[in-house]
Amino acid sequence: MLEIRHLHKYYGDAVVPALADFNLKVESGEFVTLIGPSGCGKTTALRIVTGLLEESSGEVYVDGKPSTGPSPDKAIVFQLFNLFPWRTALDNVAYGLELQRVPKKRRREIAREYLALVGLSDRADHYPSQLSGGQNQRVGLARALAVEPKLLLMDEPFGSLDALTREHLQEMVQRICAERNLTVLFVTHSVDEAIYLSDRVVVMGTPGRVIGEFAVDLKRPRHEYDWRATPEYAEIRGAIWKLLRAELEKAEAPAAAVA
Repeated sequence: MLEIRHLHKYYGDAVVPALADFNLKVESGEFVTLIGPSGCGKTTALRIVTGLLEESSGEVYVDGKPSTGPSPDKAIVFQLFNLFPWRTALDNVAYGLELQRVPKKRRREIAREYLALVGLSDRADHYPSQLSGGQNQRVGLARALAVEPKLLLMDEPFGSLDALTREHLQEMVQRICAERNLTVLFVTHSVDEAIYLSDRVVVMGTPGRVIGEFAVDLKRPRHEYDWRATPEYAEIRGAIWKLLRAELEKAEAPAAAVA
């Protein structure tokens, strides 16, 4: 569903690239998470795939076709909700459908369907200021899903939420992705979140490139058992953290030399 070939990205006159020969494939129906230290290019890669940022070189394909900008095939959920404060939850969810010129009656029907999917049927007429952070993020998720994209991109969508709300939304996303067979590229700084949600975890290093990939073979649905108590979890978490720790130590080495 997604193929990234030899992606490079330089910002301005920077000598060191944000992305350096970044390559990735995501199969249809697969949930893949990018994880790595701050500044390794995770969000840059996601924004290039979305079409919100232009690459310096390289190619992106979605469903076998070149992807060079925003399109209905792709939808993104941001860390910050990015909802219109003057629109109700229903009208925020309907926004993408409005851009696609779906008739008003039909787009409101679809918006109600997706609000129900994320458990917010009774908040359709509420404005963002009347909703909690977790509820606003669910509205953002419903807005992305309502256009029925082939590829769903999620940029640390739960990073600003409290731990309890974060776990609740992780469970919700896991359920929705399974029910809808969604293809997802997800960005996080949390190793546990990556393991819990993913079919595959891709570890990035600096400058932005793939330094490791791990298939997550834990059975689903994962909220139904203590997945952290399994030997598979301990093994994959240890392997991911080993790579991340090496990257963090590499980043700290120049600063220590200067000091």
